[in-house]
Amino acid sequence: MRRRWVAVARGDEPPDLVLAGGMVLSVFSGEVFRADVAVADGHVVGVGEYDGPVKRDVSNRYLVPGFIDGHCHIESSKLDVGEFARCVLQRGTTSVVVDPHELANVLGTAGVEYVLRASNGLPLGVYVMMPSCVPASAFESPAETLTAGDFAELLGRRRVIGIAEMMNYPAVIAGDPAVFDKLALTGFSRIDGHAPALSGRALNAYLAAGPTSDHECTTLEEAREKLRLGMWIMIREASMIRNLEALLPLVQQHGTDNCMFVTDDREAGTLLGEGHMNSIVRKATALGLSVADAVKLASLNVARYHGLEGRGAIAPGYWADILVLPDLVRFEPEAVLREGRVVVEAGECLPFDRHPVPDTVRHTVRTAPLESSSFVVGDRGDTCIRVLDLVPDQVLTRAGTAQPARAGGRLLADPERDLAKLAVVERHHSTGRVGLGFVRGFGLKQGAFASTVAHDAHNLVVVGVSDDDMAACVGALSSAGGGLAVARDGRVVGLLPLEIAGLMSTAPAEEVVNQLEKLERALRDMGVTLETPFMYLSFLALSVIPELRLTDQGLVDVQRFEIVPLGIS
Repeated sequence: MRRRWVAVARGDEPPDLVLAGGMVLSVFSGEVFRADVAVADGHVVGVGEYDGPVKRDVSNRYLVPGFIDGHCHIESSKLDVGEFARCVLQRGTTSVVVDPHELANVLGTAGVEYVLRASNGLPLGVYVMMPSCVPASAFESPAETLTAGDFAELLGRRRVIGIAEMMNYPAVIAGDPAVFDKLALTGFSRIDGHAPALSGRALNAYLAAGPTSDHECTTLEEAREKLRLGMWIMIREASMIRNLEALLPLVQQHGTDNCMFVTDDREAGTLLGEGHMNSIVRKATALGLSVADAVKLASLNVARYHGLEGRGAIAPGYWADILVLPDLVRFEPEAVLREGRVVVEAGECLPFDRHPVPDTVRHTVRTAPLESSSFVVGDRGDTCIRVLDLVPDQVLTRAGTAQPARAGGRLLADPERDLAKLAVVERHHSTGRVGLGFVRGFGLKQGAFASTVAHDAHNLVVVGVSDDDMAACVGALSSAGGGLAVARDGRVVGLLPLEIAGLMSTAPAEEVVNQLEKLERALRDMGVTLETPFMYLSFLALSVIPELRLTDQGLVDVQRFEIVPLGIS
């Protein structure tokens, strides 16, 4: 094959395709220059002056490498794998590196297998990082637990390229043997990190164990310390968590080395409304980053970090993953080539075969029967209680306190002070276990809303100011096999079913977005002020993100990494 490439590059043999007369962006030199691009066997073999029997005139168009998302969770889009592929391909993403730990928490190794099967043969390149923390910590209750033994076979599979975000950083720093058994399977290399606010000796200890990247930086100072110590900084711009503006000075001051763009968690509404990687590149250039650097952070740097040979550039020997753009401002492709084949034309994804969703990933919600009384919080006479305080646009919470409303030996929600009840219901094994607490920051004045998307164990999480409405939400989601629900006055007023593991829908993206918008409008009518309330809700049970979380086992002080009581004497 390479001999043919050489012959085509010399001009002795015709290429399969010539992209003629375009303006090529080089991610190596930062230049934009006019050239023909010769493609053979799905690869770029020449950039210069070429001719051939199959030509596509791209005069007055810009050619840039296909974007690569270096860290994302398909599950967060609430779309099945094929529908996710359609949406991101249309926006210029030709490859993604995914961590299916949401599916793994619900389905175990079968969740990883599902992603591999569902993505096989798609026009989108899907590379899988093996979920490292199922559960994320001992304070969470998933359906399955993944051990080092589960890793061994899957790490040898094609398109499984490493270990995903190592969230249990306290166990890494403590030298936990079970964690080190997992890390050792890769020879302590190709391990994504996850270490929010970690610094000093603790950060050094974490890095010495093998993790080489981090997507949890929220401040320039944090990112600079990690970059200084050799970490790759994944600059995240998700639906809710937006770190680009805060971290972009890192690139402007220190260059593009060891940096890349990632989406992490993007909902379908963000994909359709803003875009995918293209929207991050667009925003970065609007904030003053050069076009060449922005594209490099969304292509070549991602490929280099993940060892995706031959991806991320338009140059001889690289795969022909190419975007045809009318301008370098909007970054909305007219056409997309993946391995030399046109997969998007006139801005629309061309049809492709999709794998059917198997029954093995459905019917995963198994809650014990619950009544309104399941959400009663008894008054133990404490002076005040611990409260999860939301932080706008961040996954972080603050450990707040409040003096609760009381009546009849119970602690009550207090919507006038923006104090709502929070419950996490174990939904995998019908144990009937319910963790209870309080949250501040949603603005909820009446009713309740709930979700089976609850990172990372994905138990059922519900917020409400009415016990009856909380029970109604739980009952609806149990019957639907998972999803999102809103209840008011004792009845369900909105439901988005998520049939795949209680996480993803089988419906088209546009329908999912329409249903989600209806739920959010209902919540606004009930007083909620946040733009993406279900996304905030989904992180409140994640016991490895500071400062205070709630799981089915109780309140978790993440700083001390221990279960703490609700009341404070």
